[in-house]
Amino acid sequence: MIQTEISLEFDKIKTKWRECALTEAAGKKIEDAGMILSETELAGRLRETTESRQMLEKCGTPPLVSLEGIEEILTVAEKGMCLTPEELEQMAGAYVAVKRLKDYLERGKSQGIPLAYYEETLEPLEELREQLRYQIRNGQVSDNASRLLKTLRGDILRAEDRMREKAEAVMRANKECMSDQFSTIRNGHVCIPVKKEYKFKISGILIDKSSTGNTLFIEPSAAGKFYEELQELRIDEENEVRRILYELSALIAENGEAMVQNIRMMEKLDFIFSKGKLSESYDGREPKIIGERRIFLRNARHPLMDPEVCVPLQFSLGDGVNGIVITGPNTGGKTVALKTVALSCLMAQCGLHIACEEAEICMNRNILCDIGDGQNLSENLSTFSAHIVNVLDILRRVTPESLVVMDELGSGTDPAEGMGIAVAILEELKKSGALFLVTTHYPEVKTYAEREEGIVNARMTFDRENLKPLYRMVIGEAGESCAFYIAERLGMPLSMLRRAAREAYGDDSCREGGLEGQKERRQGDTGRDRGKTLGDGERREECPAAEAERKDGACAQGQQPESAFSLEGLKKEFVPRIERARTGASKKQAASFRRGDSVMVYPDRKIGIVCEPVNDKGVLRVQLPGKKIWISHKRVKLQVAAEELYPEDYDFSIIFDTVENRKLRHQMERKYVEGAEIREDS
Repeated sequence: MIQTEISLEFDKIKTKWRECALTEAAGKKIEDAGMILSETELAGRLRETTESRQMLEKCGTPPLVSLEGIEEILTVAEKGMCLTPEELEQMAGAYVAVKRLKDYLERGKSQGIPLAYYEETLEPLEELREQLRYQIRNGQVSDNASRLLKTLRGDILRAEDRMREKAEAVMRANKECMSDQFSTIRNGHVCIPVKKEYKFKISGILIDKSSTGNTLFIEPSAAGKFYEELQELRIDEENEVRRILYELSALIAENGEAMVQNIRMMEKLDFIFSKGKLSESYDGREPKIIGERRIFLRNARHPLMDPEVCVPLQFSLGDGVNGIVITGPNTGGKTVALKTVALSCLMAQCGLHIACEEAEICMNRNILCDIGDGQNLSENLSTFSAHIVNVLDILRRVTPESLVVMDELGSGTDPAEGMGIAVAILEELKKSGALFLVTTHYPEVKTYAEREEGIVNARMTFDRENLKPLYRMVIGEAGESCAFYIAERLGMPLSMLRRAAREAYGDDSCREGGLEGQKERRQGDTGRDRGKTLGDGERREECPAAEAERKDGACAQGQQPESAFSLEGLKKEFVPRIERARTGASKKQAASFRRGDSVMVYPDRKIGIVCEPVNDKGVLRVQLPGKKIWISHKRVKLQVAAEELYPEDYDFSIIFDTVENRKLRHQMERKYVEGAEIREDS
């Protein structure tokens, strides 16, 4: 799968996708993303992508943030340890982020977008958030955190002022003894700068001295008596601060489980919205997943190419045609077309939108690729060897529900032998029943595709006048490489072109205006003698595979062609199967919920009771401990049906109504109650 992703450039798509996510958990999920084989799950993932795109367009960018480090703080609190003011402030920020996301999803609910109902599972913990905001400010405990703390800090300020006043009074009374006119704080004591020769004149405690020793810093006795009082106040302040921090830490620990659920939901929503953001980046559309083995793309683009210069691709495969052989000039866009189709199928089966105007895509058990030369000197693999190793691996894993794409089929070796191998591979792919798309330059392969049922040719158009590829695919027509045309227009001498034509076609009847007609002669002469004259009486030796291919002319349908290797004995590898959705299963499940049913709510796995059955938006109401929520029926699983829990004609108002509403309802049944109003909780 990794090699397939690299070959199709899905790894680059993942890099762009990863940039759309904020949390590490969503990034890890993106890195691990692969083909979804469950039809039901895939439908849900595509629906999420579409709904997240709708939310982005109608409500703007979601206020998602990375809550990295929050779980570590919760772990510390749950162990009974004291959190620092900085950690508490970080928790307050996390609660604010949850509230903002909940408000954003509320706006989505007003737009009728089902994804927004995830809002019901977010718990903003507003009371705790407000308490943290009130008691923690700028990384420290606020003065208003408690009445005692405010009093203590006021007393500390007054004690410090009195100490400073006493010190300044001593300085004014002994100006001649001072080396400076300002008091200072040394080791928590208010000190005055006294000249060394007057140290015995000032009553007090020596706290410090200058580097020269000429100035002594003395705490006056008049100020010193306030120091002990100040120290007691500071100890009381520290104890009160610690009490507040422990109290807040305990509250956070009590609500730790709810916050962990919030984090998980934010990570889930981050992953979902990353798909919507990625879709926006290339203007994607949701593909229609179909049960038939068919692929249809209208105006498809490679998502990594500039849409201003990329020529849209029109593509259709299936409905009796399982294989397409693409031909055309070099740099004509064959490989891009190949990658666009396969990448679109891969992205669709990963739950992503694809760059097109319309798409119908079947699910595949696997997508098998042979793109690039695969040369590896360290493993002693030539281009041809690498191709064959890859092809054999593909043939082991191919199934009727596979999509196979191969670039430059049969290349990297002698043309005659390469042609034989290419035809043999196509025949094996045809017998497998898989959908396949290949590119080639061999005219014999084009002829084979014209002759065989279920395989068609396609060509990439080319502007001969301007020597520019047009990058448009025409299905049903074979193309040409245009090598002589390009060489002639670029100035290759006619003598060289004639020599080339003689080697390629066996004659030198080239016209000066170009080499038209050579393609037709070549395609009409698939059974000609390949042992043509190379020089003075010299003939080229042929391999047995090429000779056998010439004798047979073509392969009979259903038979394996002669080639330089045999496909017999290849051991098939196990490939996971596609899990098909049961027709109408989702609608039946939605309709099956009745009032009073006991259900499990996912992903929290909480047990609740159905208050209101599913509405036309696929949403039902569930009573959970302490609250009622609206939730999509897809996130609810029936545990016990209501008829097994309650007797017939059971009064469900006992469960769902408040005591006040029940009393009022009984009163209103007996008589008219003026001004009475029964309000349902939201």
